[in-house]
Amino acid sequence: MKVMIRKNAAGQLFAYVPKKDLEEPIVSQQHPRLWGGTVTLANGWTLELPEMAEHTALPVTVEARKTGD
Repeated sequence: MKVMIRKNAAGQLFAYVPKKDLEEPIVSQQHPRLWGGTVTLANGWTLELPEMAEHTALPVTVEARKTGD
């Protein structure tokens, strides 16, 4: 699924899923560098993000995979 990752002025990461019209803060991430692992959203969703360069500019739209339930 397409997911837009952005960072707000306070530095908090958010994920927006256009097909679901859902925007949630990212509350935890598998790797400190974000890419190539999983992130957990405030609503409980876990998304697997693709491998990307560490300094990828945000906002960016990526193809992510929802894992778990």
